[in-house]
Order: sequence, then structure tokens, then C-alpha cells
Amino acid sequence: MPLKPQELRELTDEELRQKEAELRRKLFTLRFQIKTGQQDNTALLKETKRDIARILTILRERELARQRERQEQQKQRQK
Repeated sequence: MPLKPQELRELTDEELRQKEAELRRKLFTLRFQIKTGQQDNTALLKETKRDIARILTILRERELARQRERQEQQKQRQK
């Protein structure tokens, strides 16, 4: 079952990084299982990749928000 973006947004950056690492291990395992014929459900690959992409997107959004905050603070100090 795919992860919901709202659930992911409630996690901290560290929790998101842990979840990403966990999903990357899962992706590796799935690829291996599919190649060896232990797993037939190839849709799990796509779902896992999308979950990783969701996490990376949320982390990037947060990073950009922090950058904007720093820029705003610098502008305030310059005035």
C-alpha cells in the first residue's frame, strides 16, 4: 500500500531519511526477488520507487523552505 503524503509530512526529517533507507533496501530486495523468480508482483517496484520519490520531494520542499527563511532573515538584518 503506497504511503500517503500527509502521513509522510508528519514525520521528522530524520524519520523520513530512515524511511527512505528502509525503502531503498526493500527496492533492492524486490529487484533481487523478481530476477530470481521469487516475486511475481512487479508493481511493487513502481510503488516503492514512488514512495521514495515522495519522501525525497518532501525533504526538498523543507530544504527550500529553510533556505527561503534564511534569505528573509538576511534581508531583515540588512535593513
